Amino acid sequence: MTKKQQRHIIASLGTLLFMLLLFLLLWFVYLTAVVPEEQEGIEVAFGEVQEAGGYMAKQSEAVPLPSPQPTAPKQAAAPSDNNLMTQEDEESLALRRQQEEAEKARRQAEADRLQREREEQARLEEERKAREAAEAAERAKQAEAIAKANALGSLFGNNGSDAQGSGDSQGQGQKGNPVGHGSSGGNNWSLAGRGIHGTLPKPANSFNQEGQVIVEIRVNAAGTVVNATHKGGNISDKQTIQLALDAARKAKFTEGDHDQIGTITYNFKFN
Repeated sequence: MTKKQQRHIIASLGTLLFMLLLFLLLWFVYLTAVVPEEQEGIEVAFGEVQEAGGYMAKQSEAVPLPSPQPTAPKQAAAPSDNNLMTQEDEESLALRRQQEEAEKARRQAEADRLQREREEQARLEEERKAREAAEAAERAKQAEAIAKANALGSLFGNNGSDAQGSGDSQGQGQKGNPVGHGSSGGNNWSLAGRGIHGTLPKPANSFNQEGQVIVEIRVNAAGTVVNATHKGGNISDKQTIQLALDAARKAKFTEGDHDQIGTITYNFKFN
């Protein structure tokens, strides 16, 4: 309740109380008015002459005053939308601005994060494509070298047994083999410009398939097989293929200038 409404109510109550007191005062005067008693005597004359009736005091009639109607207090006008808008204090407006600025900063940070992720993905994709292109070029180069070595070996009619040498500290083997291919224990290998130390490791004797498995090997400059993958053959049994891969990873070749790609062909036969 506003102060203005309180003043209206107090004024109305005061007016009502004043009118009530006035009414009671007038009512009390009316009740206590002295009505003169009629004088007894003999009438001397009758008539319409005023003086013939003798002296009689006129009785005053009290006219009752109308009771005051209490005035209803004025109702305060309902606040309009404009008044409600103007009642917002500076603190609420400042809080709203802070919330809007925080939301704007959050959206900007999210947009920056997504942009960085897209740029990072694009960079990784470019690096992957460049790496795959380099590996493909290296494989093509190694395949070309293998093809040339095979063509040279076919031209001279050489095989792995013709290239046997004194070997090295690991035993008899092929070192600096210009042909880069040979056979060992019924299995064949091919690696351009490289020889093999000792003999070609054989798969474990636990297979139940008969046929051929071709393994592609990657040999580093020290002559160690760093990777072996299934390339072909007529055996699809996963256990037999895994035996060939395990044996190929144990092979040891002569040193070179860089990594090279070759093959090892395992011929599986029942004993």
